[in-house]
Amino acid sequence: MPLLKDGALADDPWQHGIGTLVDLEAWHAGRDAFLAHNAPLGLALKPGDAVETLGGDIHRFALITLDFPTFTDGRPYSVARLLRERYGYVGELRATGDVQRDQLSFLKRCGFDAFEVSHDGAVQDFAAAVAEISVVYQPVSSGAHDRG
Repeated sequence: MPLLKDGALADDPWQHGIGTLVDLEAWHAGRDAFLAHNAPLGLALKPGDAVETLGGDIHRFALITLDFPTFTDGRPYSVARLLRERYGYVGELRATGDVQRDQLSFLKRCGFDAFEVSHDGAVQDFAAAVAEISVVYQPVSSGAHDRG
């Protein structure tokens, strides 16, 4: 699946075995074993996963993916803001699953900086989506991640 990162199509090093991507249950079950490997770690979260159980481990992950199982499930938006604002997560935050063009601007404002997209024209869609709304009422999740 194509990866859109920082407004451009990007190669996905995680698809080439660069690191280990685990889900929350596997992380809790094998934390010490994962930490013993000297490779980047990624965490795949599903809606409803309790991110607060990660505690100080949040910064051990180079990548956190948040799955959108359906277009209408907005829980990952809230989790993204928690990760960026409350827990200070600065690694790659990637939206996966049913990610639609209409969501891109809002996802970016919540702190996502990478998106797995399944449709052609993703780069053009992203540029149009982030330029579509020029005036907003709420601040973005993090100024560091408010880039096109």
